[in-house]
Amino acid sequence: MQYQTVKKGIFLHRPNRFIAQVEMEGRTETVHVKNTGRCRELLIPGVTVYLEESANPNRKTRFDLVAVEKGELLINMDAQAPNQVFREWAQSGAFRSELTLLRPETTWGKSRFDFYWEGGGKKGFVEVKGVTLETDGLALFPDAPTERGVKHLKELTVCRQAGYEAAVCFVLQMAGMTAFAPNDHTHPAFGDALRRARDAGVEVLAYGCRVWPHRLELDRPVPVLLDHDAG
Repeated sequence: MQYQTVKKGIFLHRPNRFIAQVEMEGRTETVHVKNTGRCRELLIPGVTVYLEESANPNRKTRFDLVAVEKGELLINMDAQAPNQVFREWAQSGAFRSELTLLRPETTWGKSRFDFYWEGGGKKGFVEVKGVTLETDGLALFPDAPTERGVKHLKELTVCRQAGYEAAVCFVLQMAGMTAFAPNDHTHPAFGDALRRARDAGVEVLAYGCRVWPHRLELDRPVPVLLDHDAG
């Protein structure tokens, strides 16, 4: 996944979840934040951020905040990026070698999933979750309670029981993570739902990324510690 024109700035503050104030080239710029999550451990005054310049001259904000430095770690925090890099990765044959169809945003029953796929005589659904929270090399999800995330896991379990393949893929929007675990301290219900989904046959995947200010690529799988107490 490639960004076009990317510039560096210094994060100042975030008036609300949609915008931030960033110092760029000696001026203060109001920018769009491409992640409505809390990201409190990332967006700290004084940190270096990376912004993509919009090609649309009619936009209210000229830039999108897409990445942030956390010490020596570069973290992509574009909420739309995980689905895009998963799609590129899956279409390359890395997800299912006999993939013949990969359709985004597919409704089944009363549920809507990130992807529906077919291949090798099988068919299934995938939910993709972007991960930006880490502690000492351990990637954690979620960074805030997510009833929507719990609902997705329950819906994947229903799909599995109906005979479909089902998977949840955690895209770690950073490199060098040693493992992934549910954030039981912040939202124990999500961790419980993830373990129940695993026990019901839902595949749980976690992949790190190679991250540059202007680019994001899905990289290697990392161990999934479902019974790890992240608290």
